[in-house]
Amino acid sequence: MPDKDKPVEEQGLLVVAAPPHLFHRVKTSRIMLDVLIALLPATLAGLNLFGPRVLAVIVASLLAAVAAEAATQKLLGRPVRVLDFSAAVTGLLVALNLPPTAPLWLAVVGSAFAVVVVKQLFGGLGNNFLNPALAARAFLMAAWPAQMTTWSAPGDWAVQAMTGATPLAILQRPELLRRLPSYAELFWGWIPGTIGETCVAALLLGALYLLWRRVIDWRIPVTYVGTVALLTWVLGPRGLFTGDPVAHVLAGGLVLGAFFMATDYVSSPVTPLGRVWFGVGCGLLTAMIRLYGGYPEGVSFSILIMNIVAPLIDRYTVPTRFGGRRA
Repeated sequence: MPDKDKPVEEQGLLVVAAPPHLFHRVKTSRIMLDVLIALLPATLAGLNLFGPRVLAVIVASLLAAVAAEAATQKLLGRPVRVLDFSAAVTGLLVALNLPPTAPLWLAVVGSAFAVVVVKQLFGGLGNNFLNPALAARAFLMAAWPAQMTTWSAPGDWAVQAMTGATPLAILQRPELLRRLPSYAELFWGWIPGTIGETCVAALLLGALYLLWRRVIDWRIPVTYVGTVALLTWVLGPRGLFTGDPVAHVLAGGLVLGAFFMATDYVSSPVTPLGRVWFGVGCGLLTAMIRLYGGYPEGVSFSILIMNIVAPLIDRYTVPTRFGGRRA
């Protein structure tokens, strides 16, 4: 008798299904473990920049995500599969998207919302149409904007709150550009921001690991970052071609979003051309929000909007069968 709780390929059974027939021997747990390894440099950088208190935020977020997944799967009568590490990835990403001053209850609420509402209530892993961590960040921003926009200065291990202009807010106002941090400060993370988004060096190290392991495809992050750089250079604050694309790439959550959340398997297109258009769309929306919106950062909302459009992109970019024609 077949075991419904085990994949059919592990039971030696034949599957009758319509083409295309895709099979990959890499298990979900291995992919998620690779993502956790890739996020380790950014996590350690956050601890170094903002002090040991952020460890409590990360642990609270991780435990809440895993507990929420196990409890929801049990209540819904599904197999409990927290050992696939997908809940741990979601919990860590939620934590890295929080400010260092975030109270622990905010991390718990964010992870529970991501796992229960965005993921499990839509059918579990593989059925969510939005990136859970980004949806949780948008929810927390709407519900508790004060807690989500209170920062601490890097190196201030007392985690004293500050409400000064962030680099992205400075980029929106030409009269403040002289106060913009240097490229080196932006690259190494010596700026206010969320726990995991400020140190671009650590994020790129993790991104290279994911590319080397072939966990992610280069098309989405490259076109995403490239589109933001091009548009922010052309549509500068003092006229055409007066922007600072390097600062826009290094500041905010662009690198974290492009490599670790826009590339989510479930909520992004599967076709090669679709991934290109997805990255371009994310970049276009991010640049427009940053340059002309009332909110200085647009990464989260841009990716979430493109998550909704992803099925439509796949529909119109599916390759033509050999000998056939496009529907």
